[in-house]
Amino acid sequence: MSEAPSLKDLPRVAGDLKSELETFNTTCMKKADTQEKNILPSAEDVIAEKTQKTLIAGIEKFDATKLKHTETQEKNPLPDKDVVQAEKVHQNLLNGVEHFDKSTMKHATTQEKICLPDSEVVQAEKVHQNLLNGVEHFDKSTMKHTTTEEKNSLPDTQVIAQEKDQLKLIENGK
Repeated sequence: MSEAPSLKDLPRVAGDLKSELETFNTTCMKKADTQEKNILPSAEDVIAEKTQKTLIAGIEKFDATKLKHTETQEKNPLPDKDVVQAEKVHQNLLNGVEHFDKSTMKHATTQEKICLPDSEVVQAEKVHQNLLNGVEHFDKSTMKHTTTEEKNSLPDTQVIAQEKDQLKLIENGK
C-alpha cells in the first residue's frame, strides 16, 4: 500500500471558500435518496458472454477440409394441374357464395311442430318412475327377520329300487 500524502502535498483551499464550508448549515439541504447503480455485469451475463465467445472461436477455427461432399437434391413443391384445377373449382364456389344475390330469394315462414307424448304415455312413465323410486329408496329396517328352512323330500329306498328295476328293464329291452 502507498503511504498517505503529507499535508504539504494536499491541495490548498481558498480562504473564503474555507470559511463558507465551515459555516455551511446542512439543515437547509433537501433530502434526496441515493441510488447505487451497479454497472458490472451479473454472473449469468459473464457466463453467456464466455459461451458466445467460445462458440465464435470454434466457428473461426473450424477445419472445412474435414467435411464430406454431398449432392443437393432439389424437390419441386409446386402442385400438379389436378390440384390447381381443384383449387379453381373451390375458389369459384366460394366466389358464388360470397357474391350471392339475396334479393332473388323468396320469403318463407317456419312452423315449429312440437310432438309431445299423449297422456297415457306420460302416466305410464310416472308409474314406472314411482316404481323405480320405491325400489331405490326402500327402507330395509322395516323388514322382519325370517329363517328359511329347506325341505328336500328325498324318495325313500323302495321308490329308488323301483326306478332301478325299470331302468334295467329298459336297458335289457333295447
